[in-house]
Amino acid sequence: MHLLPSYGLSIQEIKDDGFESLEEIYMSLEGHNHFTMTKSLGVFLSSFVDVLGRTKPDWLILAGDRGEQLMGAVAGGYTYTPIAHIQAGELSGNIDGHARHAIGKMSHLHFASNKDAAERLRKLGEEEFRIHMVGAPQLDELAQGLYTSKAELEEKYSLNLSKPYLLIMQHSVTEEYDQAASQIEATAQAVNQLDVLKIWIFPNNDAGSEAIRKGIYLNKKGSTHVFANLKREDYLGFLKNAACIVGNSSSGIIEAPTFQVPAVNLGRRQANRIQGGNVTNASYVVVEIVKAIEKACLVEFKNSLKGLANPYGDGFSSARILEVLKTTKKDTRLLCKQLTY
Repeated sequence: MHLLPSYGLSIQEIKDDGFESLEEIYMSLEGHNHFTMTKSLGVFLSSFVDVLGRTKPDWLILAGDRGEQLMGAVAGGYTYTPIAHIQAGELSGNIDGHARHAIGKMSHLHFASNKDAAERLRKLGEEEFRIHMVGAPQLDELAQGLYTSKAELEEKYSLNLSKPYLLIMQHSVTEEYDQAASQIEATAQAVNQLDVLKIWIFPNNDAGSEAIRKGIYLNKKGSTHVFANLKREDYLGFLKNAACIVGNSSSGIIEAPTFQVPAVNLGRRQANRIQGGNVTNASYVVVEIVKAIEKACLVEFKNSLKGLANPYGDGFSSARILEVLKTTKKDTRLLCKQLTY
């Protein structure tokens, strides 16, 4: 997606951050269905093996549960490149959850965000010395204040954020590919019943994403702004100041608790993930979504979130991860895995 103009061409953000030695792999086939999605992953795997051959990295660091990371794990595992997996052992509600555990089987080090994830890795047969509970590193930016202020957002995007607004991000669920259009329509109809500013962010490019993109445009009403992509700092600024985040992004589960922002989580995409007290769950039924948002925006509910601890860490994960990488020996014991069951 970083290389796709229709998704914001976010490769430029990486370059702007000062990263110069970049490998740009074009791999996304048009169509946004199960077959193009799977074939795109095959294209990526074939190319990424060559990248590993050229660069010979000390570590291949993979984050999360995406298919691209799974292909990276396959390439790294079969070339005996040391693999470290960030946010290993968590649960996800769709095929991403399968990918996460498959990545874990190929990985040599596991960086778990909480006790639940670490214990799951043990139950999956991973050796104890490989498991490190460090938290989720995307919280580090929040703890360090690396987000755009409300005033800067208003000036940059010509918005008035003095009143409550909703941040909405909804991705397709691959096993519910044929329901993507009806699901986004339900969400749009629900938020349109509320007389507040709506800030929509386009989904990723999974199967069904095109139906969601079209649905956003077909159903948007009232005071609405749509973004194909936002810089990370700007996104976090919008999240911090939102009355509520709505949709099925992991951001409502992982980042929002640190800001004590209510999240209305829709459907099964984040099913079974550890949730903080900021999360209210609802199905894709208009009346349910409206009630969930109204509950989340109550002053009493927001007050109940004061002092909320984020179950995904304290915002100091990166230093812990770096220390483990620096002190771990890349030897036969590390690279030749043994299962404990």
